[in-house]
Amino acid sequence: MSFIQKNTKGILLCLVLAIPCWFLGQAVPVVGGPVFGILAGMLITLLLKDKTQFQSGITFVSKKVLQYAVILLGFGLNLSVILETGKQSLPIILATISTSLIIAYVLHRIMHVPGKISTLVGVGSSICGGSAIAATAPVIDADDEEVAQAISVIFFFNMLAALFFPALGALLGFSTTSGEAFGIFAGTAVNDTSSVTAAASTWDSLYQLGTQTLDKAVTVKLTRTLAIIPITLVLAFVRTKKAGSEGKKVEFKKIFPMFILYFVLASVITTIATSLGVSASVFSPLKTLSKFFIVLAMCAVGLNTNIVKLIKTGGKPLALGFCCWVGIASMSLLMQHVLGIW
Repeated sequence: MSFIQKNTKGILLCLVLAIPCWFLGQAVPVVGGPVFGILAGMLITLLLKDKTQFQSGITFVSKKVLQYAVILLGFGLNLSVILETGKQSLPIILATISTSLIIAYVLHRIMHVPGKISTLVGVGSSICGGSAIAATAPVIDADDEEVAQAISVIFFFNMLAALFFPALGALLGFSTTSGEAFGIFAGTAVNDTSSVTAAASTWDSLYQLGTQTLDKAVTVKLTRTLAIIPITLVLAFVRTKKAGSEGKKVEFKKIFPMFILYFVLASVITTIATSLGVSASVFSPLKTLSKFFIVLAMCAVGLNTNIVKLIKTGGKPLALGFCCWVGIASMSLLMQHVLGIW
C-alpha cells in the first residue's frame, strides 16, 4: 500500500506522456518513441514548478522499469538462430564493438568527457543503442541526465544513418543483386534496431530484394545485442575494483546486474520453446511490451533532465559519438573486405 501511495502519481504522469510518444514513434520510426519520450519529459519538467509529489514514481520508472524492459528484450532472442546465422558476422561485431569502446575511452581521456557519459555513448554506439544504455546505466550508477545525454547522441547518429546509409552503400559499390554485404554493414555499423530496419528496408526496396537485406541486418543486430551480457558484467567488475582502489567499499554482488541473468533466462525460454515447435509470434507481445517500457522509462528520464544543461554540455559527447560512429562504420567495411564478403 505504501508503494502505491508513493509511486502512483509519478507512474501515471509517465504513462500519460508515454502513450502518445509510443504512437508518434510508430508513425516516425526514424526518430522513435524513446526520443519522443525524452523530449516530452524534458518539456513537461520545465512547466512543472514542483515535482515532489511525482518524484518517487518517476524514479521508479526511470530505474526499475528500464531494467524490466531489458529483461523482456530477451524474449525477442532465439539463441540457436542467432548463433547459427550470426556467426559469419561475429568477427566483424567483435571488431566494431572493440573499436567503439577503445575510441570512447581514448577520447574520454583526451577531451575530458565525463566517464559515465563516455561509457554509455561507447556501449550504445557499439551494441544496440538505447537498450544497451538501459542495461549499462544502473551498473555504472549513471544518473538520468547522463542517460539522456547518451540517448540524445545515439539518436542523432541513428537518424543520419537511416537517411544516408543506403546512398553511402551505393557510393561504396555494395552489390545490388544481393543484400548480404549491405545487410551486414547496416547491422554492424548502425546502432539502433529501428534505424537498422529503416536502412536495410530502403536497400531492399531500391533494388527489389524482397526482405533479403532486412533479414540479414536484423540477425546481425540481434547478435550484437548479446554483447550486453559480457559488457555489463565487466563494467560491474571494473566498478568494484576501482572503488576498492579508492578506499571505497562497493560489493560486486550488490551492483551485479541481476536483471541481465533474467534477460538471459528469457532468451533461453524463447530458444527452448521455439525448438519445441512453439511459434516465435507467441513472444511478440512481450517484445512489444519491452519497447513500450523503454519509451515509458525514457519519459521518466526526460522528467529528471534539465534540457538547458543538456544543450550546454552536449558538444563533447556529440563529438565523441561521431568518432565512435565513424570508427565502427570504417571497421565494419575493413573487416568485410578482409573476410571477402565485400
